[in-house]
Amino acid sequence: MSASSKKKLRKEQESAKLTEQQLSARKEARKLNLYTIIFVAVMAVLLVVAVTVGVSKSIAGSGIREKKTTALTVADHKLSSVELNYFYMDVVNQFAQQYGSYAMFLGLDTTKPLDEQVQDPETGATWADNFLESAKEQAKAVYAMTDAAAAAGFTLSDEEIASVEANVSNMEAFAKLYGYADADAYLKAMYGPGSSKDSFLAYSKLLTLANAYHNSYATGLTYQDADLRAVDAEKPETYSTFSYNAYYLAASRFLEGGTTDDEGNTTYSDEEKAASVAAAEAAAKALTGEEIVDVATLDAAIAALDVNKDTEDAASTASETLYTSISDLYADWLADSSRKAGDVAYFASTSTDAEGNETVNGYQVVMFQSVNDNTFALPNVRHILVAFEGGTKDENTGVTTYTEEEKAAAKAEAEQVLSQWQSGDATEESFAALANEKSDDGNGTTGGLYENIVPGQMVVNFNDWCFESGRKAGDTGIVETEYGYHVMYFVGDSEYTYRDYMIENELRSADTQAWYNSIVDPVTVTEGSTKYIRRNLVLSQGQ
Repeated sequence: MSASSKKKLRKEQESAKLTEQQLSARKEARKLNLYTIIFVAVMAVLLVVAVTVGVSKSIAGSGIREKKTTALTVADHKLSSVELNYFYMDVVNQFAQQYGSYAMFLGLDTTKPLDEQVQDPETGATWADNFLESAKEQAKAVYAMTDAAAAAGFTLSDEEIASVEANVSNMEAFAKLYGYADADAYLKAMYGPGSSKDSFLAYSKLLTLANAYHNSYATGLTYQDADLRAVDAEKPETYSTFSYNAYYLAASRFLEGGTTDDEGNTTYSDEEKAASVAAAEAAAKALTGEEIVDVATLDAAIAALDVNKDTEDAASTASETLYTSISDLYADWLADSSRKAGDVAYFASTSTDAEGNETVNGYQVVMFQSVNDNTFALPNVRHILVAFEGGTKDENTGVTTYTEEEKAAAKAEAEQVLSQWQSGDATEESFAALANEKSDDGNGTTGGLYENIVPGQMVVNFNDWCFESGRKAGDTGIVETEYGYHVMYFVGDSEYTYRDYMIENELRSADTQAWYNSIVDPVTVTEGSTKYIRRNLVLSQGQ
């Protein structure tokens, strides 16, 4: 597979990833079953400055009641209202950070209290109820994981403990920045009465231990080639990328007649609707005739349709998509082993109402181009980041912009770093040593190494350089991204293919989830009093 094909695949992966995230968001936000992803997001909790939920400067209550009230019991751990509030507020904050202004599309009004908005019409549960249930699940997962870690003799390293303690200590500076007397006052405002630096430190260590133990298990799983091949043989199309062109013909575009009332609303009879469906199918069929042999003839036929006479540039859309992200309408058709370039077909797009009545909404015309089995090797690179300095931060968006002078200064430094390396031994080892000394990416122990880079993993320009046509071991260059300038060194292609990466990742995810479930599911949870949990929160900033 050529490097240019890899670049196209990267773009396809970014698109597919977005689609999958949007679908996942709609599904997961409804039930907020966040406990299975706590170990991914947990470290962000420690960056207190990133909290998005508005915090009031008004601090009421000593917190004595909250400290003495048992809100939840997980196994033999009795959680006070203060401790459960940590989980609850972090669930809310994770949601706010992930969805922001898009929360409205999930049915949440960020300007109203959480306990005044119904999230589940069937049960009458409010958004506050929903977040609280998720907090309980997270608490269950964390305590189950830390108990398992203790039983296995797994502990945090001295470096991990020091990192947590440093993050919590930094809250003193955050507190002053936001106008609070100290970290205790800041935490009380953010998490509620009873919160303190000491209890938050204990909570943070708990989360970090759960996260570390979970990650240690996941990364420790290994698979043999035979394991990968067995999975591959079961569903080979799953890990392939399909190139195709598609064009959708909505039946509504073919509607004719209709009756318009005094208010300008037009309705159509069943006969008129049926005629529009028939016309749409006829048009779709015409786009699959014998004269349609490639994209050029397909697009010419699309442009010639009567419904497109007033439409400029009517044409099919090209896609490169993993099988799992392709519409069920035509995924299996594309994956048919007999498929060849230029094959074209059409498929009815339907919907079914509550009574089970099916309606044809239109027809999807699809032309097969090619299939990529994704057996190309993943690249390994080293880099040295010269970060931009200065800049102006937009208080509304949080985005920092840099002047041309600031960018030029970073570029000049990157060029000097590359020149310094070239004037020495100019080996991979010397580049790694220079990366440990010079790089601004915060990783001073791995020589700036990224192994097995997956399409779409890195920012665009970084990935484009890695997958550039003709890239070979020892190549160097300078790449600009939103973070600064990267001095690049291409180590070479690994023996690990993108296809095997996907298969192994699927196996690891399934095995880790099964292990996780075996630890968490048996743990008992006993409800306590949650009257001191902050159910009446308003998510909009400053509320």
